[in-house]
Amino acid sequence: MTTKIIGTGSYLPEHVVSNDDLAKLVDTSDEWIRERTGVVRRHIIEKETTVSMAAEAGKRALEDARIGADEVDMILVSTISSDVVLPCAACEVQRLLGAENAVGFDLNAACSGFVFAYQTAQAYIASGMCRTVLLVGSESLSNLTDWQDRGTCILFGDGAGAAVVRAVEGRSYKIAAHSDGGKGEALTCKSRFVKDWKKIPEKDTYMKMDGRAVFQFAVKRVTEVIGEILRKNEMEIEEIDYFILHQANRRIVEAVAKRLKIEIDRFPMNLQEYGNTSSASIPILLDELKRKGSLKNGQKILMAGFGAGLSWGACITDWVSDAKE
Repeated sequence: MTTKIIGTGSYLPEHVVSNDDLAKLVDTSDEWIRERTGVVRRHIIEKETTVSMAAEAGKRALEDARIGADEVDMILVSTISSDVVLPCAACEVQRLLGAENAVGFDLNAACSGFVFAYQTAQAYIASGMCRTVLLVGSESLSNLTDWQDRGTCILFGDGAGAAVVRAVEGRSYKIAAHSDGGKGEALTCKSRFVKDWKKIPEKDTYMKMDGRAVFQFAVKRVTEVIGEILRKNEMEIEEIDYFILHQANRRIVEAVAKRLKIEIDRFPMNLQEYGNTSSASIPILLDELKRKGSLKNGQKILMAGFGAGLSWGACITDWVSDAKE
């Protein structure tokens, strides 16, 4: 018994902010942003919230899987930017979807979040505790962005992606997951949920990033974790059809592909349209590829996340066109 994705869904806010729009806020240009990040535009919430986007993406994933909300045993929402503290975002999604039989909880692992959520679902399904799990990555990063900081405001966007995973017959793959809290200062955001939070400098409550350190970490660790998971599963790199990386920066993806000596076509990207949506980026890309018909039955998909923590991890799945049963 193993875990397979049987449905995907996503939601992106209608409001779009282009690079030219950002050039009116900070000292930058469309050319400068494209050259350094690959991002052209990003979607930003107006009336939407992290919960509302998560619920809509989840609803679309259930429809794609052709199952009812009552069949879901667990809802995992990966987010660092929930609009609610209590109840958790997953319980709000449960309420909005009417998934009355599901247990729900949130997972906070930033850009590694969806991969870690998938691994968590794998464990619950392998143990027999769950059969069907709804995974959602949903982020309103615009609420955590300092729109006067050129180094970060050009990168991030809002959105949600979801996947329904279910226990099916097939090969079970070993995972890879790591954290290095000793280097966590490379990407931070202070919480306001502390005593005397008003004394915290406002800029500290927005995301801060050492761009060079994060770039070097990502290229090194993602390359390593891809090699690690392939070794653990006694697989060759040629067996992987697509490498679905967290959509942080085009240069990171290209550098990983170059180090692994793999053609860039096997590393799909959509960050030009959405920017870095943290834990939502992998499921948004999966849903986009599925809707385009790019994913074929039997293809092997390797997903790799990396980000704040610092943390990184990878998982492998066989794509099954219809794995409902």
